[in-house]
Amino acid sequence: MKRKKSKRAAKKIGNKELRREIINILRRNPNAKLPAKVISKKLSVKKNTEKIKPILDELIQEGKIIEIGKFVYQYKDQEGLGDRQIITGKVDMTRRGSAFIQSDELEEDVFISEKKLYGAFHGDTVEIQYWKVRSGKRPEGQVIRVLKRANSQFIGIIKISEKFAFFIPNNERINTDMFVDLNDLNKANDNDIVVVEVINWQEGTTKSPEAKVISVIGQTGDSELEMKSILINNGFNLEFPPKVLAEANKLTDEITPEELAYRRDMRDVPTFTIDPHDAKDFDDALSFRILENGHKEIGVHIADVAHYIKEGSELDKEAFERSTSVYLVDRVLPMLPERLSNGLCSLRPNEDKFTFSAVFEFNDKDQIVNRWFGRTLTHSNRRFTYEQAQEVIETGQGDFAAEILEMDRISKVLRKRKFKNGAINFETDEVKFKLDEHATPIGVYLKVRKDAHMLIEDFMLLANKEVAFYMSEKGKEQEIPFVYRVHDEPDPDRILDLKNFARELGFDINIESPTSIAHSFNAMRSQAEENEALKMLTPIAIRTMAKAIYTTDNIGHYGLAFPYYSHFTSPIRRYSDVLAHRILFQNLDGKTTRVDKEKLEAQCRHISDMEKRAMDAERESIRYKQVEYLEQHIGETFSGKISGIIDRGFFVELDDNKCEGMIEIFRLPEAFEIAPSRLFATGLTTKKVFKMGQSVQVKVIDADKTKKQVSFELMDTYSFEDFDHI
Repeated sequence: MKRKKSKRAAKKIGNKELRREIINILRRNPNAKLPAKVISKKLSVKKNTEKIKPILDELIQEGKIIEIGKFVYQYKDQEGLGDRQIITGKVDMTRRGSAFIQSDELEEDVFISEKKLYGAFHGDTVEIQYWKVRSGKRPEGQVIRVLKRANSQFIGIIKISEKFAFFIPNNERINTDMFVDLNDLNKANDNDIVVVEVINWQEGTTKSPEAKVISVIGQTGDSELEMKSILINNGFNLEFPPKVLAEANKLTDEITPEELAYRRDMRDVPTFTIDPHDAKDFDDALSFRILENGHKEIGVHIADVAHYIKEGSELDKEAFERSTSVYLVDRVLPMLPERLSNGLCSLRPNEDKFTFSAVFEFNDKDQIVNRWFGRTLTHSNRRFTYEQAQEVIETGQGDFAAEILEMDRISKVLRKRKFKNGAINFETDEVKFKLDEHATPIGVYLKVRKDAHMLIEDFMLLANKEVAFYMSEKGKEQEIPFVYRVHDEPDPDRILDLKNFARELGFDINIESPTSIAHSFNAMRSQAEENEALKMLTPIAIRTMAKAIYTTDNIGHYGLAFPYYSHFTSPIRRYSDVLAHRILFQNLDGKTTRVDKEKLEAQCRHISDMEKRAMDAERESIRYKQVEYLEQHIGETFSGKISGIIDRGFFVELDDNKCEGMIEIFRLPEAFEIAPSRLFATGLTTKKVFKMGQSVQVKVIDADKTKKQVSFELMDTYSFEDFDHI
């Protein structure tokens, strides 16, 4: 017995010594890349590779060493690596398997080969070690560890063999198969399309991750698979975890005496919602009444989502991770479970609801003389669609006609002031689809924005602006961290490029000041109604603008010309608004509460990132449906405008449906010289000129749904006479 005990003790001590000796071997050779066989030979006690492998894996998990190839290791210097520096950034994978790391700490991206990613995937936030190579070359590096995963779930095909299965993601930026144990198939069959969740990332190694099947989609059609792939590949899980759903199902909308005690009861004030005809959740309502002093009171009432989602709850954690609802062409992936988004929090007609309100008193000069923020109890008397509200505006007849007409008049006053102060009209064509019962597009049209749409928008903007102003003013003496929606002024260099670009189209942009730039943009949009080339310039102008983000550092919103702006009005679909509600409530009625600014800023960064992913997903779904639509019209001819010129060819946007495709140069009868401005191209043989905004006739010859690309053929532009002089 003693001998057995002694052996066990010796083995335990031996492992500690072995760990220390392995670390020392690698530390003495900090730049060396040592295979496991070499390490085993250098040990004072003979050990084969298989015996030291578990210890090497432990050291990798603890961050003491890194595996830079299959069974090849290097010491990770905890104090710094001389000319090799450590930074954090995001992985931008290429289709070849290598990646570039984008970091705020460096002006240029860091290249990382496929072998040095060590289990990092596209979109992950990672810590890397990087070094300079030859002069003129971008820095290179290797992943040390993954700080945050962009995705935990993936969609693709399962391949099942006799002893194991492996999963092949359908994301072209993920070149790694995943191992799936036969016990984790969840009834999937060979070649099924499935969703998997990674259960072991095998970080620090070149091994394939281990995953389990969480849902089987089956042999689904192209469109269904593509829509789900778009969501998952952009980092959005399709289902809510059971514990989140269980928590949501326990919630109640019971109006207790305690709730009534600290809420303003506004159920007797005429209130209504105005939303799209197919909306299922109604997170904002408007109320209107004439006060005894003759002033008008307009209330902006928002679903009190924060009442149901308690900070730190499972619902709260899931809502933060998602941060936003995602709107694809044929579906919505909500931020909150349906019990909340379509039920408890939806301001449905003829139901009492918990709301958070911004109430404004307007005098006879349409100036705000009083404002109030707080939790309320409201009752929507009527649900209007945009079309119904527009009919009331145009005819002056119908339910709440007097209220809607007066609010429409005031909204126009607010809008006029906004543009006078330098707001930019960013309104662009919004493509909508008519779908059949299988979600196949059978028609494409442009959304028409009328007064009813803008009425709602103007009062939502007002509430967002006034909430931000209140919080900023309250924190004048000592800052109260808050979630602001900011939009920076344009970058001078990019605006100068745009000015030169626009000049070639005959339009001059005044860049003397940010305000003059804004007025020029609006003038350009106005003239674009008559000048197709300028119309094509509008999206280019928008791309020169900074992107609006969430942050605790208020710099104002340039595009709206608001010095203070936040998001307060859509907490059902935006987590930023939930945060705004919480912080605002904690700073009403004489209370002052300061949250941790560093933590709040980190939340803002995550929310901004998820918003970008949602927008990317929405654009991908639109492109896919446009290609799916044109696939049904191969061989047909359409009118369009040249919307872009690159070396490979001309992009053409179709007039009727705004679908875009390309006329590739090799399909034209001659080569072209592309102008440096890319505003026009000149045929080398005929000297024929094609320019931005030019009307052309094109035939659809191919629609590739996999690549989301459409190919056109130019029609009726060339004739034999064009080449007679050759």
